[in-house]
Amino acid sequence: MLRSDSSRRFLPAALVLAAAGLALSACSMGGSTAGLALAPGLSARMDQPGASLDRAQAIDIINAYRATNGLPALQHDPALDGSAQALATQYAQTGTPPQTPQELVAMKLSAGYSTFAETFSGWRNNAADAAALRANATRAGVAVAFNPASTYGVHWVLVLDN
Repeated sequence: MLRSDSSRRFLPAALVLAAAGLALSACSMGGSTAGLALAPGLSARMDQPGASLDRAQAIDIINAYRATNGLPALQHDPALDGSAQALATQYAQTGTPPQTPQELVAMKLSAGYSTFAETFSGWRNNAADAAALRANATRAGVAVAFNPASTYGVHWVLVLDN
């Protein structure tokens, strides 16, 4: 569990991100992840009622990816979480991918992945999606919506802005 004291958070957060990065790398290369465990917030299944996304851990893994590309970290923004949640809910209810609102720098969508780790891996391994993860932005919000009656069940939205 990460503590609120930032001086105590850095090392555990770095270790979680390192383990997550290694595990995700192994997954994307078809390798084994034996002995490596993802942080619960990255591997929690969202395809069930009442599931809760750990948004901070999701933004942390995106920031770890951005750091490997020489980019500054994104600030987690609760207001953008709200925007992302509205878009994810709309997406889950209609099955139609929402358009990127004009005021945003970028938006990434995904549907069908049960965990954020799977979603992030899909974004990272697709050239167009990976470019958006590297967008010139300073703030981020992320959300997920589950609709068991929809074709894909789980719908993800990441929004980036300045």
